This record gives sequence, C-alpha cells and structure tokens, in this order.
Amino acid sequence: MSMDKGKQIIHNDFLHDHPLVLVEAQGDENEKALCSVCGEVIISASTFSCVRCNFHLHPECAQIPYAIIPHPLHPQHSGLWLYPSLTKLPYGGRACAMCKETCKFRFYSCFHCGDEFCLCTKCGVSSWNLIGRENKSKYEFKDDGHQLPFIFLQNHKDELKAACCSWCLESLMGPIYVSVGCKIKLHPKCFHNLPTETAHPCHRLHPLFLHFRENNFFCEVCQKNDSDNLLYRCLACKFDIHLECIPPRPLFEAKRHNEHQFSLLYKIDPFICNACGTIGRFVSYVCLTCHLEVHKSCTSLPRKIKAARHDDVLVHKYFLEKGEAGDCQICFERVKKEYGCYGCSEEGCNFVVHVKCVLEDDSLYTIIDQENGDRDDATDSSSSIRVIKVNELGEATEVRHFNHEHDLVLGDKIKGDDDRACDGCMLPISTPFYYCSRCDFFLHKTCAELPKIKHHWFQLPAITLEARNWECCSLCDRLCSGLFYIGVGSNKFCLRCAAVPYTIKNEGHQHVLFFDRKCEGKCNGCGNYHRYFGAFRCKECSFSLDFACITLPLEVGHKCDRHLLKLSYEDGEDDPEQFRCDVCEKKRDAYRLYYSCSTCDNSVHSRCALGGYPFLKDGAAFNWNYHGQRHKDLNYVGKVVDGYPYCSECGKPCQDEVLKSRYGCPRGNEGILGHIILLIATDTLKVLEKDWF
Repeated sequence: MSMDKGKQIIHNDFLHDHPLVLVEAQGDENEKALCSVCGEVIISASTFSCVRCNFHLHPECAQIPYAIIPHPLHPQHSGLWLYPSLTKLPYGGRACAMCKETCKFRFYSCFHCGDEFCLCTKCGVSSWNLIGRENKSKYEFKDDGHQLPFIFLQNHKDELKAACCSWCLESLMGPIYVSVGCKIKLHPKCFHNLPTETAHPCHRLHPLFLHFRENNFFCEVCQKNDSDNLLYRCLACKFDIHLECIPPRPLFEAKRHNEHQFSLLYKIDPFICNACGTIGRFVSYVCLTCHLEVHKSCTSLPRKIKAARHDDVLVHKYFLEKGEAGDCQICFERVKKEYGCYGCSEEGCNFVVHVKCVLEDDSLYTIIDQENGDRDDATDSSSSIRVIKVNELGEATEVRHFNHEHDLVLGDKIKGDDDRACDGCMLPISTPFYYCSRCDFFLHKTCAELPKIKHHWFQLPAITLEARNWECCSLCDRLCSGLFYIGVGSNKFCLRCAAVPYTIKNEGHQHVLFFDRKCEGKCNGCGNYHRYFGAFRCKECSFSLDFACITLPLEVGHKCDRHLLKLSYEDGEDDPEQFRCDVCEKKRDAYRLYYSCSTCDNSVHSRCALGGYPFLKDGAAFNWNYHGQRHKDLNYVGKVVDGYPYCSECGKPCQDEVLKSRYGCPRGNEGILGHIILLIATDTLKVLEKDWF
C-alpha cells in the first residue's frame, strides 16, 4: 500500500485495482455507503472511495494488512491471509472463529486450514493489535497437567457479541480468556473455577478429567462430533463429553418453536429420537403428555422452515399419516413414518425430508416465525418480456425483451442450413422462437418467457436474470455467453444449469439421478473429479455425473456426419482398444460419454463434437492481462476462415477458436492472442486460461 503525499490518495492493490481518494462526509448518500472490507455502514466523517466504481472503505479498513504473520490466535501455521468472501462456497459464507458471524466481504484465513479457521477483518486485526503487535499478553495455562494455552483479552470491544462462554453459556462481556484456535472462550471466573476432575450422571463408574485433544472427538452426551480443544474424558473407558455438556442441565425445556414441555431424563440405554429419527444415548428429554423422547438439540427444532429444495413452507411432524411416507428429497433414503421429519405444509404434497438432512447447512434454510405464518414474498416474479401483439389464440406474436433494443417476432420455421443459436441458452435454435427482423438475435420462446426473479433449489435466496457478454458458470464451470441467473456471492448460473431439477433421468443411465452435495470421486461422463459442491449420483449404483455432463446437449451436428450425433454411453463390455474417435482418431474411453451416429457407425469425443467452448457467442468481447499489458477489445472467433495465422503464445497455426485483437498485439503475429481450444491440453495454455478468467 502506498499514499500520495498531499493528495490524500492511497493505492492498495490487494483491496482494489483503482486509486482510493479520501472524501469528506457529504450528506445521506455517503452515510449509507457500505465498507467493502468489513461490510458495515460508514458513518465516520471521512471515507476512502473509488471515483470509478462503488467501492468505499473506512479509513482504518483502508490500512489493514494483506497478511498477519504470524497471528497469535493461530500459531500452529505461518499466518493468516486476506481473502474475498464466497470465493469457494457457492451456497454460503464463512463464520468467524471469534464472533461467529458470517464474513460477508473480506476475511482472514489460514492457507493450510482453509475454511476451518477464518477471522473477519475486525476480529483479525483487533486481536492482532491487542495481543500481537503490542506483545503485552502471555499464554496462561489451566494448570501444569493441562497445557492448553489461553490468551487473556482485557478489552475485546464488540468482536465477541454473538459468542457465549463455553462453560456457563452466558454472553461474553468484559475481559475473557480465549484458547489458541478460538474454540474455547471463558469468563475469567469460569476459567479459574473450571474443574480439572468432575463426576457426571451419564458416567457414574469413574471420574472425568479435563483433557486436551488436537483431533476431533465424539461427545457421548449430545452425540456430536466436534473439534473443541478441551473436553472431559474417562481415561479407562475413553468416554468423552463436551465442555458445554458438563454443567447441570435444566430440568425442563420449552422453546417457542414447539408446543411440548420436555423433562430431563438420564438413561444409559440408547433410544431413537422421536423428533429426528436418529439414535441418542445418556441424555434425553421426554414429553410425558405425548410420550415423546428427543435429543437435547431437538427440543429447539423450528416448527416451520423455508428450505432451498422446496418452494412451499415445510412443517416439522413427529409422525406421518398414511400415504405421506416417501424418500427424503435430499439423501433419497426412506423416511420412516413413525419418526420425525419435515413435510410440506400444502395439502396433497408428499414432499418430505429428514430433519438432519434439511438442517445440516444453515445457509440452505431459514426459520419461519409464527407471526409471519406461511407467507413467502420471494416468489417467482417479474416477466422478462413486454407483450406488444397477440394473435387470436392469445399467444404473444411480438414482444420486447429486456436484453434487446428491438421488438422480437414469433417464428415457427427454421431454414435447413440455419445453424444459429439462442442468445439466451446458446443452444441451437428450435421452434418456437422469437427473432429480431433487424439484426441477428434469437431466443427460444421458453428462454424469452423466463422470470427475471425466481427460486432455485441450489441456494435459498432468489436469483435474478441478467445478460452477460461472457461469464464462467458456477455450476458447469464453462465459459458461456447469453443469459445468466445471478445468485448470492459469486454464483452465476447459465440457463442450461438453472433449468436442471435436483432429480433427473439421464439418457446415459437407466436409473434416476439425484443431486448430492457430498458426492465425491470421478464423473462417469468426463472422468474429472467432482467439484467441491457435489454431483448427480445414482443411489442404486456408483454412477455419477457433474453439472457439465448432465447439461450436455442430447443431439449435436458435426461436419463428420450428415446425421445428428446422439449422446451415448458405453457399458465397456467390449474390447476397449476398438473405441476410437472418428474426428481426432485418438482412443476413446469406453466408460465416458460420447456422441455417435448408429446409421453411419461414427463415434466422437464429446469435446471433439462440441469444441472446447461451445456456448460462447461468436464475437464475444474480452479483456486480458497479457504479459503485464492490458489488452482490450479482444473478440472470440469460433472459426478462423482466412488462413491459419500463427499464435503469439505457442507459435503454432490457429485452426479453430481464437481470441483476436481488433488492433493487434504488440508481441503477437497477425493480431492473434493465442489458442483457446485446439491446444488447451498444453501446460502453458492451462496456466494462461487460469490466470485469464
């Protein structure tokens, strides 16, 4: 970071590309600006702002370090680095290890630990200032036998306003002790009075001792895995209990989300929780009126929720009526009707999910307060078109679409040699469609009529339809042009992915596939490892497909065959040596998706049939930092027709798709800035593409 003396301008390249100017407060507009680092409203007398875009910083946030090396709350690794939020998880943010609030903008994270240890910018910098730079604090230990270091924070301000003491569960006010790693937070009184040996009703045979453990453990009382550093353990029986599960529990539990009053019951025998249908031990709560026995955590289950996987409100049920039982619509295992689950509130809808499945990720559901009832305001709305003319059947024959300046006319005939693509989904045009009589613009009728705001089962917040010259889809990971649904964070869904339901029957498999966020391994379609958010899998066998393969067109045209090539999948029973691509003449994996013509006996790799970037519009404009120079007005060219100019990067002739500079490249030949498709397999171009987009 650098500052221009006398001009009150700073240059902070890791926070923003443009210079930031110190601006004095000027009315309501400046007061309502959000800081792009901490996410809070800027109410100070001055702010650093970008004159080119909507980017503002508190004066103190403009000077935060890019890295804190080392950070005193995470000494096991070299340090913490500043990252933009939501760069990895498409369906949720990260929780700060100290204040437990979601890091909405920037956050500090450990390179080795990834999402397991994050600090929001406020907690990261303030704790570093308090105990790192000033070096006034020393590690303290509970006693000589329990060498878990704690850091004493004399004044933590508001960083821990959402956290509670790990022993008494009361809010943290004033000085506190924080364990290395931020897992345990204690009042000074609780820290000094924390017993090193205790007895517990769940384990009467032996005493439990305070124990430090670096790895995860399983609490026998609440039946949860955890990574807290402190626990109580019976060394003889290897019986572990959370720190939070040791203090005496309330004899009665009654939450505002349910209608039962539960009484505490200690028992050694296992039981099946009537609220969630999973096994519990040692501690349970029972409703003597209704004869229900539930986990401690299930006494506070929300009565009504809104989940991403379903459009209507879901209601918790302790048992299902006849005809309501079915498969869980998340894991697709059977939901037992005698145990608790969540079901649709609408009469006649048999949508059911396991409690553990639907509540596993708190970014995929929200609690419906009783006073709000079943009202849901974020329904699909806002049409993408304005109807101008209709025929006698009431069908719109002329419309105005938000993504085009001219009126569009309804068409139902395609010329035999017409290979145009829809400017929404980028698939070949098919009837019925809308077209512009004044320019080359086409939209499928279904693409034109899509709502501008809608729900999608992949995430809870609504998504908004927007047009992009080019973008990388968050689901299929392809560069595409056309219309995108924009979601929370960095989520961008192309129309092909946005149209895929969470259960689908694929032509290449005999069973129904369902989307599983936990699915790991390789895709049976392309052989690539599944991305971090899962894939579509079959519960009957080990078959799975990622978004890129599940959205492949069922039929494509190619110059190698006069017929349309159909998407196919071999079972691999024949000799694999006979499988070869009729375009590139290389071996074709018998266990991967490919395109074939049964009439002509042709078979082609999917990448050979489609090309590397089949959904980019010819002429799409790009910007590229090439060898340290910013190049603008680069246009995607799907096919080089005027000779074979040489690539300025690899020096080989460009025969297929390229990026072409309108003004030429200072280092390049013929104005060509490198292959995109044909030589994508080379290591150099893989690196270029990664830095490129």
